[in-house]
Amino acid sequence: MSWRSKALTGLLLSTALALTTVGISQVATAGGVPGDPAAVRAAAGTGHDAAVRHPAGTAHAMPASVRASGDDPDGDGYIMADPPVTGVVPSTANPPHAYFHEFQAKCAPNHTAPDDPIVYPGQPGKSHDHTFMGNTLTNANTTMGSLDQGGTTCNAVGDKSAYWMPTLYKGDQKIMPIGPQTIYYKAGVTDYTSVRPFPKGLRYVVGNPMQSKDEFQHLKGTVEGWECGESYHNWDFPASCPTSRDTQLNLRLQAPSCWDGIHLDTPDHQSHMAYPTASGANYNACPADHPVALPMIEFKMAWPVNGDMSQVRLASGAGFSFHYDFMNGWDAATLQAMVTHCVNGGLQCDDHGYDQSNPQEGPVLNDDYELP
Repeated sequence: MSWRSKALTGLLLSTALALTTVGISQVATAGGVPGDPAAVRAAAGTGHDAAVRHPAGTAHAMPASVRASGDDPDGDGYIMADPPVTGVVPSTANPPHAYFHEFQAKCAPNHTAPDDPIVYPGQPGKSHDHTFMGNTLTNANTTMGSLDQGGTTCNAVGDKSAYWMPTLYKGDQKIMPIGPQTIYYKAGVTDYTSVRPFPKGLRYVVGNPMQSKDEFQHLKGTVEGWECGESYHNWDFPASCPTSRDTQLNLRLQAPSCWDGIHLDTPDHQSHMAYPTASGANYNACPADHPVALPMIEFKMAWPVNGDMSQVRLASGAGFSFHYDFMNGWDAATLQAMVTHCVNGGLQCDDHGYDQSNPQEGPVLNDDYELP
């Protein structure tokens, strides 16, 4: 039996056991709290199926009826890495301190659509409305092949990844982020030298549109909540924001960065990824069942809206329903060079792969945002 068959057989057995346990009580206990309103909303259906708790956090389930679409030819919800990354032990090394170990991707929004190629592949119009950044061809039928054929609104020519999030509205008007938005790629573990590039085709969902305000507040990746002016730690939209010209609504949300090394996707779109865990004196390392350290993506989004915020909402609902999706479409050589130079090198790079505080290290990309 091949590694793929063994891995899949084990996962299907464990999944069957888990479903037997969850079974009838799924709606009542989704989110980990009996009778949780988020579970009731999920079961009622607002563009996504009911969520089931799993070790990596709140799940984002995909209907079985559409699992045969996209890059999942077997229709079981699992997309296997080929080859897998096995035999990795989470690093406990403590390299020389570097305050930064990151680079930026600058990607402009390019279209909106009620599509979600991860959660509802092959079903255009099935999802709530999303704002798409990066790859220009992202839609309900997106696959890795179509990403390779698309253009990009990211500055780095080699970044054809697809990034999307629920569209923000003020009343019935869509509010689009203006210009390129900042997406950080950073080390989420203490040993920043152990971070590897994303495998081609990796995809996942961060957060859950069905999460409650409390779940959003305690989501490991939530940095500051919603911000505007001097107002921070808002887990829903603030009632108002200063009306000065330069005041915008901001949000930062970090993704899990530890990979199981086997799956590019799983049926819940989350359990193949996990957040680093803390041990000792603020020491962060990947857990043993997700041992492969990848870059930690952090969305830093800004919308040009202020003043009275009572009419501001997301296509997915309240402010605490914010979530985002990612499909890796980077050119492998470009991503490898950025990770090696900036993340492993302990630098604070811009989207050229250039650290202004360490000019002697030089940039990764040329003036045209390409590898020289």
